[in-house]
Amino acid sequence: MLSETDRRMLVLHYVYPVPYNKIESIMDQDPLLEKLFCYRTTELQRLLQIPHSKAARLNQQLLQHENTPFPLLYQQEQIIPIPITNTTYPSSLKWLVDPPSVLYVKGDKRILDVPKKIAIIGSRKATEYSRKALSQIIPPLVENETVIVSGLAKGADTMAHKSTMFYNGKTIAVLGHGLFHLYPYENRTLADELASNHLLVTEYPPYMRPAKWTFPMRNRIISGLSNAVIITESEEKSGTMSTVDHALDHGKTVFAVPGPIHSPLSIGPNKLIEEGAKPIWNGYQALESCLFK
Repeated sequence: MLSETDRRMLVLHYVYPVPYNKIESIMDQDPLLEKLFCYRTTELQRLLQIPHSKAARLNQQLLQHENTPFPLLYQQEQIIPIPITNTTYPSSLKWLVDPPSVLYVKGDKRILDVPKKIAIIGSRKATEYSRKALSQIIPPLVENETVIVSGLAKGADTMAHKSTMFYNGKTIAVLGHGLFHLYPYENRTLADELASNHLLVTEYPPYMRPAKWTFPMRNRIISGLSNAVIITESEEKSGTMSTVDHALDHGKTVFAVPGPIHSPLSIGPNKLIEEGAKPIWNGYQALESCLFK
């Protein structure tokens, strides 16, 4: 159920798709967004700290879409929008410095409400070693009703989603683009399966295409939704380590799969273990930690 405030937030986010901290000044002044379509350009410029030309364009787009029935349009595409103003918005994301203003989800929305969630991430170049590691890690997690969160990327992410499905668990894919697009294209069949029986999540309106900057941004959501993060194979400097940084900032437990010392993809997890991450080689280690007590 969407309130009038939720509906106005959908309009704002469609024309100005930024995290909540970028529009918080508007919400502080007008928590119900009742004045959203009445601002002067100079007011938007001052509140959002943006150039006058950008504020003028934003003002024009707000008025243009004031009566656009976004909830109905999303419903026709089987997309469920969850504005931060809605009571069903995940509370764990509200703790982020820059929480998504709106989440757009497709699939079984109830999966968001499962209390146990663990992210599994790693290199796009992940090898059979990651697959074998996940065969030891994922079954105990699934048996204990833990949702696996990952990013639908090639390599370790794909392995995590597929392994979870193989063991009859539930999984969430956090995307770096809108739901009208898909990256990588090779994962279209997997994405369709997730949209039918699991869950796709993104902070971007459906029209937004993937870009280099959108994927590092989505990493904070992977961490924010999860109680802990598990890293399989990874290079020392990669997008995987970006998610680890978010997890540490969020106070999440970080696990790393120890790897063979001759492999470049072992440098990331082995170094994390040296720096204090917990080594992991089966799912019971995560369950036996303090995560869910």
